[in-house]
Amino acid sequence: MRFDMIEFERAYGTSSQLPPPDKKEIVFAGKSNVGKSSLINKIFNRKSLARVSSEPGKTITVNFFRGDGVYFVDLPGYGYAKRSKAELERWSELMEGYFGSGRNIALAVQLLDMRHAPTANDYTMLDFLKNSGTPYVIVLTKCDKLNKTETENRRKQLLSELKDYNADTIEFSSLSGKGAQELKKYIERIIEVN
Repeated sequence: MRFDMIEFERAYGTSSQLPPPDKKEIVFAGKSNVGKSSLINKIFNRKSLARVSSEPGKTITVNFFRGDGVYFVDLPGYGYAKRSKAELERWSELMEGYFGSGRNIALAVQLLDMRHAPTANDYTMLDFLKNSGTPYVIVLTKCDKLNKTETENRRKQLLSELKDYNADTIEFSSLSGKGAQELKKYIERIIEVN
């Protein structure tokens, strides 16, 4: 698969605008400020394909990127407390519309901040992916922000925290690129199988 062949297609703010599910989709999900945009930019080796913001909750649309025969889909981050009630309702409608519209989701890349235990919202998303039968992989972001001892401690804690989810995990750093090649190979394998 050509990871250098990717272009921004379009951003969708409501579920009625979503394109027909005519291609396989690789979807990126995670809480606000978990590093989705940084991960997307790193695996496609582009500086600003996905907009990186210092302000969490900036991605409020479903962003489609056209790849090598597939769509890569950046979902808006969840769990950002400063959104208005109307904005939270729109986000909820958009997510339900996306996942309920018969998308051809080959893989969901669920991002978790490796430094912290999963949040209630993270568990809600993991439960949804597990119960819906959506293939998914867990990417543990910001692993470079932990020292060796902290990394070992978090690995042990994650075994317990994620024991109910039979999913592969990949440690990822947008700074060093750790995990980027592993994730790309994982995506390639999934696309070949599906």
